[in-house]
Amino acid sequence: MRYFIELSYDGAPFGGWQIQDNSVTVQEVVQRALSTLLKEEIAVTGAGRTDAGVNAVNYIAHFDSARLTPEEALSKATILVYKLNAILPKEVVINKIIPVEESMHARFSAKSRTYKYYLHTVKDPFSNSYSYYYPFHKLDFEKMNSAAKHFIGTKDFSSLQKAHSQTKSAICTVTEAGWVSTDEHHHIFTVTANRFLRNMVRAMVGSLLAVGSGKESPEWIAKMLEAKDRCKAGNSVPGNALFLTKIEY
Repeated sequence: MRYFIELSYDGAPFGGWQIQDNSVTVQEVVQRALSTLLKEEIAVTGAGRTDAGVNAVNYIAHFDSARLTPEEALSKATILVYKLNAILPKEVVINKIIPVEESMHARFSAKSRTYKYYLHTVKDPFSNSYSYYYPFHKLDFEKMNSAAKHFIGTKDFSSLQKAHSQTKSAICTVTEAGWVSTDEHHHIFTVTANRFLRNMVRAMVGSLLAVGSGKESPEWIAKMLEAKDRCKAGNSVPGNALFLTKIEY
């Protein structure tokens, strides 16, 4: 039977979601915890890869189990979730486990994903861990939102993809992209798309900061995308301020 796991994690101590040889990852610790508790070899598949240091809220992954029945999962869900959280690192929390149809896939069944990027422009010791401190210029958020509109639509985002990425396609459909301010000095960029490329959101934010600081015009975003060249885009911003916040199925 197949199950969806809803979890959240602080990405700071991890090398990202996906298992790799040179660092501890979220997928690795969740997979090990499930295998230990269910006493069978469990393979966990996530909704997508998040880079090192990137955070997630209500992330979705799935796993198959020959031992756990839907009835047990429902009746013992609270106990199973409690036990998982007891052995997982403090930076990872399982919110719930849900039986789903076998055809459901955490990655391929997802219709959209939403990321948020947090930014603060004055020194704030309580924001540093999960927000990017950017005091260098007075930012024009009106221009940044005008520029962000150029991301919306079905387009080739090669210019915002990590160099040497081995993706078959760089075509993504973005349905939402823009900034809101919670106060004069704290700001949030939200972007929703059917899929994202590696480093795409961090490069988006870096490019918008180039516009907001006056280095580039809002129209430059369109020209940068047309170039299909990572060197033409802005710098990538740090991953600690990035959160995957929502996945729609």
